[in-house]
Amino acid sequence: MIDTVTKVIELVGESPKSWEDAIQNAVAKSAKSIDGISGVEVLNLTARVENGKLVEYKANVKVAFPVIDR
Repeated sequence: MIDTVTKVIELVGESPKSWEDAIQNAVAKSAKSIDGISGVEVLNLTARVENGKLVEYKANVKVAFPVIDR
């Protein structure tokens, strides 16, 4: 039996395009410094509005990855 420990961190992804892109940005950028991301939970979606239009999408996400013995 293998004992596994998973760490979860909260991030905010941003994008001028969409909420999906904001989520992708959070995962892709965190994957540059975190090995083995195994899941993402979307907590909250918000946006910045200027002149009645959405101009920036934000996604609060939790990213899960295994803790590795070193």
